[in-house]
Amino acid sequence: VQLQASGGGLVQAGASLKLSCAASGRTFSSYGMAWFRQAPGKEREFVAAITYATYYADSVKGRFTISRDNAKNTLLLQMNSLKPEDTAVYYCAARGTWSSGYGAASSYAYWGQGTQVTVSS
Repeated sequence: VQLQASGGGLVQAGASLKLSCAASGRTFSSYGMAWFRQAPGKEREFVAAITYATYYADSVKGRFTISRDNAKNTLLLQMNSLKPEDTAVYYCAARGTWSSGYGAASSYAYWGQGTQVTVSS
């Protein structure tokens, strides 16, 4: 599967952004999907995942919402109440399982190219 992330930008603190990840292939609905992010000088970190359920990092819980549209082969991330510490490159990722380990970057075989999100204070 090939992934293409989009929707990033420069916003002020408190604003909202919606990221999209377009996926190729006819088996999109069978993939476990996730968003990760990486800030300068930091390791890539888990943001949110979706399988039968949705999972969030504590830092974004209540502000971000992950969803998917299987008919359109699209993964979404609605980000509200953005904070400067949300500034990072955001990556969508896919794996061919819905098993445990959704928060580990190493469990995902497919990655999008990343989209920059910058939140100014």
